[in-house]
Amino acid sequence: MARYILGIDQGTTITKAVIFNHDARIVSSESVINKLYFPQPGWVEQDPDEILASTLKAVSEVLKNSRITPEDIDAVGISNQLMTTIFWNKNTGEAVGRAISWQDDRNMPLCEELKAAQEQELISKTGAHIFQNNSGTKIRWLLNHDKSIQRGVARGELLFGTVDTWLIWKLSGGTAHVTDLSNACLSLMFNTHTLTYDDDILRDFGIPYEILPELHTSSEVYAYTDPDLFFGARLPIAGDIGDQFSAVFGAACFNPGQVLCNIGTGSSLTLNTGKRLYPIGDGVDSPILWSMEDEITRAIGSWTNTSGAAIQWFRDELELIRDPAEAEVLANRVPDTLGVYFVPAFAGLGSPYEDAYARGSFFGITQGTSKNHLVRAALEAMAYQIRDSFEAVKKSYNAQIPEIHIGGGGSKNDFLMQFLSDILGIPIKRPVIYESSVLGASFLAGLATGYWESKEEVGSLVRLDRQFEPYLGEDEREALYHGWHKAVSRTIGWLKN
Repeated sequence: MARYILGIDQGTTITKAVIFNHDARIVSSESVINKLYFPQPGWVEQDPDEILASTLKAVSEVLKNSRITPEDIDAVGISNQLMTTIFWNKNTGEAVGRAISWQDDRNMPLCEELKAAQEQELISKTGAHIFQNNSGTKIRWLLNHDKSIQRGVARGELLFGTVDTWLIWKLSGGTAHVTDLSNACLSLMFNTHTLTYDDDILRDFGIPYEILPELHTSSEVYAYTDPDLFFGARLPIAGDIGDQFSAVFGAACFNPGQVLCNIGTGSSLTLNTGKRLYPIGDGVDSPILWSMEDEITRAIGSWTNTSGAAIQWFRDELELIRDPAEAEVLANRVPDTLGVYFVPAFAGLGSPYEDAYARGSFFGITQGTSKNHLVRAALEAMAYQIRDSFEAVKKSYNAQIPEIHIGGGGSKNDFLMQFLSDILGIPIKRPVIYESSVLGASFLAGLATGYWESKEEVGSLVRLDRQFEPYLGEDEREALYHGWHKAVSRTIGWLKN
């Protein structure tokens, strides 16, 4: 009987379930759109029960459409949106309030206080910048402002987790309260040197150790699915990793110096540094990519809050497009943006600016500007932001980066891939399976159960679809990038002015 791996990628806007065979080819794939809530400006929330429901729906559909029974699945791997914060009652399993998205910036004043009081101490311990994305400051905000959270924690009734922790807890019937180091490393509660939660930081934040999930590697059997919930099957949940880092594993960027750019709701640029811990620098963090047995793989990372989310905004709020794929068609209808720049700072600007007070803006609009120009400007903005991250990572690494691998939903857009190659001036390598996050989690799960034997074996299964080469001249490339910096300069600190 053939056996398969089930990968779950619970992203910000889409939950995917994919069944892979032993050759790492997709047998079946299903996606379910997730709902976001915006109760106040800067607040972004999700319903934890809806996250679970979307996961189960995606898995149900992928099993039905593939005609594969749950008993044919060897293991389950989970990749997830990083740092989204969830509380639930450990006795009833019921979520307490909504999940606070990684995009949410209600904790900005707290972050500013921490920067003023102990920025260098926190950076040196955690390898992470203080920014509103950190789940640790989201927990602290909830403990300060949410009475139901305050009471539940005081009574010892509540547990905290990021999305991976919540899903593993629910899918296992409440038998495992766990996370992996990749999900913990940017929380601002994790000591990157000791590889444990930091007692001093927890004490300063007033966060009880008891609410935090146990720290595990990214590839091991954490628990088994509850047959009553999971379609009658008891399957090992054996892969757990943050989506940005899972994409690096899924692209088989196993060697120091290899770089993966993952384009989803936001985007990330991650350079594998192997065992070496690089000091945190301007615009870059020093995360843990994954851990396997006694092996810790580290990185230099830079990130952007809004990439694909801008195209979703064009579809859902502006109604300029009906489908994300239409963006490429419109962008190709015009030779350029007619001088228009779009800075999609919906939730502030990420690396290297790290400005939570910036806001989204269009510049250069004239009466000749059409929706084609606006959509093209949004796609080009993704590439400009990645160039910003690229320059920050290259400076920290202190070496040239000759090429980058690409992953995520945005990578299937040929216009974006070509423009990204042009604006970086280096080749872009796109794999056949561009959804590298779900593949990475599947690889890790399969390695834990022996479905695959080694990283070398899974690396041989990653196949190249296309390589994009730069065509823009140096002068034109830098002139366009200069215009981007000019536009960004106008958005910096918008809410402060």
